Amino acid sequence: MAVGRSSAARGQVYLVRLDPTLGSEIKKTRRCVVVSPDELNDHLRTVIVAPMTTGGPAYPWRPACRFQNKAGFVALDQLRTVDAERLAKSLGRLDAETIADVLERLQEMFAP
Repeated sequence: MAVGRSSAARGQVYLVRLDPTLGSEIKKTRRCVVVSPDELNDHLRTVIVAPMTTGGPAYPWRPACRFQNKAGFVALDQLRTVDAERLAKSLGRLDAETIADVLERLQEMFAP
Protein backbone atom coordinates (compact mmCIF):
# COMPACT_ATOMS: atom_id res chain seq x y z
CA MET A 1 0.00 0.00 0.00
CA ALA A 2 1.43 3.37 -0.98
CA VAL A 3 1.60 6.28 1.43
CA GLY A 4 -0.35 9.43 0.58
CA ARG A 5 1.52 12.65 0.02
CA SER A 6 0.71 14.19 3.41
CA SER A 7 1.54 11.04 5.41
CA ALA A 8 5.34 11.34 5.32
CA ALA A 9 6.95 13.51 7.99
CA ARG A 10 10.55 14.52 8.55
CA GLY A 11 12.28 12.00 10.78
CA GLN A 12 9.96 9.11 9.95
CA VAL A 13 11.54 5.87 8.81
CA TYR A 14 10.01 3.89 5.95
CA LEU A 15 10.84 0.81 3.98
CA VAL A 16 11.50 2.36 0.56
CA ARG A 17 11.72 0.52 -2.76
CA LEU A 18 14.90 2.08 -4.22
CA ASP A 19 15.22 -0.14 -7.31
CA PRO A 20 15.88 0.37 -10.13
CA THR A 21 19.29 1.90 -9.45
CA LEU A 22 22.50 2.53 -11.36
CA GLY A 23 26.17 2.13 -10.50
CA SER A 24 27.04 2.77 -6.86
CA GLU A 25 23.56 3.82 -5.72
CA ILE A 26 22.21 1.99 -2.68
CA LYS A 27 19.95 -0.77 -3.95
CA LYS A 28 16.89 -2.81 -2.98
CA THR A 29 14.16 -2.10 -0.48
CA ARG A 30 15.64 -0.67 2.68
CA ARG A 31 15.02 1.58 5.63
CA CYS A 32 15.19 5.28 4.79
CA VAL A 33 14.59 8.36 6.90
CA VAL A 34 12.58 11.28 5.51
CA VAL A 35 14.71 14.45 5.48
CA SER A 36 12.51 16.76 3.40
CA PRO A 37 10.58 19.43 5.31
CA ASP A 38 6.97 18.65 6.21
CA GLU A 39 5.76 21.61 4.12
CA LEU A 40 7.18 19.96 0.98
CA ASN A 41 5.85 16.55 1.99
CA ASP A 42 2.36 18.04 2.43
CA HIS A 43 2.29 19.58 -1.06
CA LEU A 44 4.32 17.29 -3.30
CA ARG A 45 4.06 13.65 -4.30
CA THR A 46 7.82 13.30 -3.81
CA VAL A 47 9.81 12.90 -0.61
CA ILE A 48 13.55 13.34 -0.01
CA VAL A 49 14.97 10.36 1.88
CA ALA A 50 18.34 9.18 3.13
CA PRO A 51 18.97 5.42 3.22
CA MET A 52 19.99 3.80 6.48
CA THR A 53 22.73 1.20 6.57
CA THR A 54 24.19 -1.10 9.20
CA GLY A 55 27.52 -1.58 7.42
CA GLY A 56 30.42 0.39 6.08
CA PRO A 57 32.87 2.87 7.55
CA ALA A 58 31.89 5.72 9.89
CA TYR A 59 32.24 8.66 7.50
CA PRO A 60 31.64 12.21 8.80
CA TRP A 61 28.71 12.55 6.37
CA ARG A 62 27.06 9.40 7.75
CA PRO A 63 25.67 10.19 11.21
CA ALA A 64 25.38 7.24 13.56
CA CYS A 65 21.88 6.10 14.44
CA ARG A 66 20.10 3.41 16.38
CA PHE A 67 16.73 2.18 15.14
CA GLN A 68 14.79 -0.91 16.19
CA ASN A 69 17.76 -2.04 18.33
CA LYS A 70 20.15 -1.96 15.35
CA ALA A 71 23.14 0.38 15.19
CA GLY A 72 24.01 1.92 11.86
CA PHE A 73 24.34 5.11 9.86
CA VAL A 74 22.20 7.51 7.86
CA ALA A 75 23.83 7.68 4.41
CA LEU A 76 23.55 11.39 3.60
CA ASP A 77 25.79 10.84 0.58
CA GLN A 78 22.98 8.76 -0.96
CA LEU A 79 20.06 11.22 -0.75
CA ARG A 80 17.19 10.34 -3.08
CA THR A 81 14.02 12.09 -4.11
CA VAL A 82 11.38 9.40 -4.48
CA ASP A 83 7.72 9.32 -5.37
CA ALA A 84 5.49 8.63 -2.35
CA GLU A 85 4.49 5.36 -4.04
CA ARG A 86 7.99 4.01 -3.26
CA LEU A 87 7.27 4.30 0.50
CA ALA A 88 6.25 0.72 1.18
CA LYS A 89 5.74 0.70 4.96
CA SER A 90 6.11 3.08 7.89
CA LEU A 91 8.47 1.66 10.53
CA GLY A 92 8.57 4.44 13.12
CA ARG A 93 10.61 7.54 13.80
CA LEU A 94 14.21 8.35 14.64
CA ASP A 95 14.77 9.97 18.04
CA ALA A 96 14.93 13.78 18.19
CA GLU A 97 18.68 13.86 18.88
CA THR A 98 19.49 11.78 15.79
CA ILE A 99 17.16 13.86 13.60
CA ALA A 100 18.87 17.04 14.82
CA ASP A 101 22.29 15.51 14.03
CA VAL A 102 21.14 14.52 10.53
CA LEU A 103 19.81 18.03 9.81
CA GLU A 104 22.97 19.67 11.17
CA ARG A 105 25.18 17.54 8.93
CA LEU A 106 22.98 18.27 5.92
CA GLN A 107 23.42 21.98 6.64
CA GLU A 108 27.20 21.50 6.82
CA MET A 109 27.18 19.64 3.51
CA PHE A 110 25.12 22.18 1.56
CA ALA A 111 25.70 25.55 3.24
CA PRO A 112 28.78 27.64 2.34
